[in-house]
Amino acid sequence: QVQLVESGGGLVQAWGSLRVSCAASGSRFSMYAMGWYRQAPGKQRESVATITSGGTTHYADSVKGRFTISRDNAKNTLYLQMSSLKPEDTAVYYCTAWSGQYQYWGQGTQVTVSS
Repeated sequence: QVQLVESGGGLVQAWGSLRVSCAASGSRFSMYAMGWYRQAPGKQRESVATITSGGTTHYADSVKGRFTISRDNAKNTLYLQMSSLKPEDTAVYYCTAWSGQYQYWGQGTQVTVSS
């Protein structure tokens, strides 16, 4: 069982930067693949960035070159550094962890980018 708690969301101006974090509790954090998803009002939840247990990353085309996902296994924490933010990045950002048939989600943190 893994519990995920996101933090760091907020209001930022366009072209600004923000870092969101996801603190995980439970064992074996380093063995989970993890990722960030987001959901804007009226839209489906979409994958933003993922990172495997070995550190391989993948990004949605819409955030490549602007967002960086990373993990600190010693701190059981996942990060998403966001830069050059656009109004269309406004969404609730969710942290997720999965391994085999198990997948866990955090409660989300709101990121709002003003133009």
